[in-house]
Amino acid sequence: MKKNKIAIFDIDGTIFRKNLHFELINELVWLKIFPQKVRKELVGVYSDWLEHEGVYDDYRRKLVGLYAQHITGCSPEDVKRASRILMPFHEKRTYIFAEQLMKKFRKENFYIVAISGSPIEIVEEYNRRYLKFDQVLGSVYSVGTDGLYTGGADFEPTKNKGLAAKQIIYENHLTFAGSYGIGDTESDVSLLNLVEHPIAFNPNQNLKAVAEKNKWRIVVEKKDVIYDV
Repeated sequence: MKKNKIAIFDIDGTIFRKNLHFELINELVWLKIFPQKVRKELVGVYSDWLEHEGVYDDYRRKLVGLYAQHITGCSPEDVKRASRILMPFHEKRTYIFAEQLMKKFRKENFYIVAISGSPIEIVEEYNRRYLKFDQVLGSVYSVGTDGLYTGGADFEPTKNKGLAAKQIIYENHLTFAGSYGIGDTESDVSLLNLVEHPIAFNPNQNLKAVAEKNKWRIVVEKKDVIYDV
């Protein structure tokens, strides 16, 4: 049966209760692919966010910078191996609301997509083992002629999730009619602006303000309780 409706999810903080990028960096340290000092930097970045030293997007950008700095000279197979090792420990740490939506969309034969800022290697492994979505996008880091990462990025979907969503629509001969979008930070705004049913899930302050202005649905999940704001 042809799928003619689309649902697009963010992953970190929307499906996954933690952050794939954070877990990948941590695993790369355990495997001694990244130096031990990176764990201290990683914990510092996370602590700053927990202690309200900046917003979530600041935390995300610091993760990206830390990863880009230390991925230089590593091989794609190192990252794929780390992804395969860590995913079994974390794959089911999901939000109940996301699980409910995924069940609904599968039952109704939606084309289901995830767009994440985390590296494509961990995003694809998460999808292979657990999500089993029709398509996933993640950040693609540049590989040089020597087959090793250069530290640069060829593609970062979080810079414009709306544009990425339009490309997916075009390539799969879909429309935004009846579409859903689910995200938790301001990086999801360009996507949520396009879909027919935008959902701000556990939004940070910046997304909450945009959602209230646009009268989007706001959903909060606290422990095992889900409610609309």
